[in-house]
Amino acid sequence: MSFVAINTLTVPPEMRDTLEQRFAARAGEVDTMDGFQAFELLRPVEGQDRYLVYTRWDDRESFEAWTASQQFSRGHAQHAAQGPAATGSELWTFEVAEHKEKR
Repeated sequence: MSFVAINTLTVPPEMRDTLEQRFAARAGEVDTMDGFQAFELLRPVEGQDRYLVYTRWDDRESFEAWTASQQFSRGHAQHAAQGPAATGSELWTFEVAEHKEKR
């Protein structure tokens, strides 16, 4: 089964547009990685200030190869150049135990 990594980003209200614009203009480096399956940026709706950056991978090794890659560094260069939009982050990782999709 797949491996999921979710980066939770605490984003102050005044930085939400900035964060979303950065993701909309993202370099897309992750899309080229072996083992990459999916990406989603999840916006909080109510009672929450954390965005979720969801990625799904073939396996943990593919995700770890991404985080150690030059593509990862290039993909996060905007954050380094312009400073963070989030005030905190936490990484959650999961193995998919069961999956169902409507086809």
